[in-house]
Amino acid sequence: MKKKLIAIAAIATLAVGTLAGCGSKPTSGGNGGGGGNAGGDTIKVGVDFELTGGVAAFGSSALEGAKLAAKEINDAGGVIGKKIELVIQDNASKPEEASRVAQKLISDKVSAIIGATISTDTLAVVPVAMEKKVPLISSSATNPKVTVDERSGKVNEYVFRACFIDPFQGKVMADFATKDLKAKTAVIYTDNSSDYSKGLQKFFKETFTKNGGKIVGEESYQQKDTDFKAVLTRIKEKNPDVIYVPGYYEEVGKIIKQARELGIKAPFMGGDGWDAPQLVEIAGKDNLNNTFISNHYAPDDSSAEVQTFVSAFKKEYNKVPDAMAVLGYDAVKMLADAVKRANSAEPEKIKDALKATKDFKAATGTITLNENHDPVKSAVVLEYKDGKQVFKAKVNP
Repeated sequence: MKKKLIAIAAIATLAVGTLAGCGSKPTSGGNGGGGGNAGGDTIKVGVDFELTGGVAAFGSSALEGAKLAAKEINDAGGVIGKKIELVIQDNASKPEEASRVAQKLISDKVSAIIGATISTDTLAVVPVAMEKKVPLISSSATNPKVTVDERSGKVNEYVFRACFIDPFQGKVMADFATKDLKAKTAVIYTDNSSDYSKGLQKFFKETFTKNGGKIVGEESYQQKDTDFKAVLTRIKEKNPDVIYVPGYYEEVGKIIKQARELGIKAPFMGGDGWDAPQLVEIAGKDNLNNTFISNHYAPDDSSAEVQTFVSAFKKEYNKVPDAMAVLGYDAVKMLADAVKRANSAEPEKIKDALKATKDFKAATGTITLNENHDPVKSAVVLEYKDGKQVFKAKVNP
């Protein structure tokens, strides 16, 4: 069904090139250093999302949020007298495809690129954006290496994000484990094929031990693994107070289901990579009881920005938006704000305006970008109860 919907969306993209939320047929030719499409009556914005593959739920949700943002902007008259035109491409949840898609979008003379949703795919796009000098805003890639080059320590000048980063997210959950759950011991079960997962593992461990906790075991798995019972049996023998699994929903759901079947009752904890409806389907709602995640927002947060977004999203899609949806929304709104302040659709001017983003009212909170192009913003802790996320706490940076 999902493939059929994607095919229909692709046909609509070709047929209606100038409407919000639709893409255009990529053109041939280079960007010559990121010249953009500043002269037309639309502003082309590339979308490099995971619409198929292992984390398709993330890309699909982020796209819904991005399309809603573009629709709202265009319905209000556009920005600097131009309409936002989303040029949508699927990177198939593969880093090499994310890089290829970015090059294709730049050849179509987009003014900026939104994407990808996960860190590994976004890291593959960063060199392309830097070489072609086209601004890149990742909606949800949380690894610090996205905006700061690991080897040189220099900020990636054309790369930005709409989400908080892993050092903060890892600290939030380690603090919650020790202070709220009163945990003294933990096991960390890491996706060793994921930059995102390895980053969270590092920062959770640092804070948990700093808080006086003890890591009594560290295990790893690979994406697409399906049988986790041997490792979970070892974890059960260690009897930890909490189990931290900083992975993505597909494997996490299977891990939790198999853990409960083995009689492991300890709380499981994770990050925003859990946040997809498929998690409940895979793990089972009862098995998810007594699990907690850090996330970018809570739909039941009473703030005006959150409730305005949730209401608009429900009206458009008849469902409650997840974190990927709100971050896709915020990324497009953040870009439009930069275009407005730059009074230009030229990539270089947009980049300079993005760098100066301060006190921007986004759905996930007020965004001010720091010197590393990372937002300084709050996180929330959510608990799963009978398959539904329940707001537990809001944590300020």
